[in-house]
Amino acid sequence: MKKTGLLKSLSLSVCIVLIAVMALFTTGCNDSKTVSTPSEAQVSSQTAEFTFKVTDASGKETDFTINTDKKTVGEALLEKNLIAGDDSEYGLYVKTVNGVTLDYDKDGMYWAFYENGQYASKGVDSTEVTAGAEYAFKAEK
Repeated sequence: MKKTGLLKSLSLSVCIVLIAVMALFTTGCNDSKTVSTPSEAQVSSQTAEFTFKVTDASGKETDFTINTDKKTVGEALLEKNLIAGDDSEYGLYVKTVNGVTLDYDKDGMYWAFYENGQYASKGVDSTEVTAGAEYAFKAEK
């Protein structure tokens, strides 16, 4: 009987030690870094920088560095008072860039919007800001 009691005590002690060791290892495994997704408020407060170039009718170029937390290029440029125009069913029709107004009906000139050197496939108010990109308006006929 003594042998049976000793065996039970030994088994209980081994179980307690194993539980303690498992608890230590489990705690150590949970020390991993948690990666969280930024909330909408955090995303909207992040700024992006892009280059904005204006080429007027005489060919004069003016460069701007824009830092913004706006979602679209149009919103960013409107906020900086660098563009103005009329809203239409197709989006913003830009008539004024950097204080220069072009009137297609009078002189056949208009502001063409470019993204990274290519004629943009979307309007300025639907083009999302990409950090490091270059956006431009060029006076064209």
